[in-house]
Amino acid sequence: MRSIAKKMVSFLKKEDGPTAVEYAVMLALIVVVCIAAISAIGKNANQTFSKIGSAVT
Repeated sequence: MRSIAKKMVSFLKKEDGPTAVEYAVMLALIVVVCIAAISAIGKNANQTFSKIGSAVT
């Protein structure tokens, strides 16, 4: 159990740990923005196709 604790302390002291966390947070934010944009575009496209479909009929 102590070796795991020592490895965790060593990982947290290194610069790699915070950098990896920063990249993970940045990636999560990018994913959220992409999902929101795709959702908005999908709703707009659905409305457009519905209008076109009702105009053709």
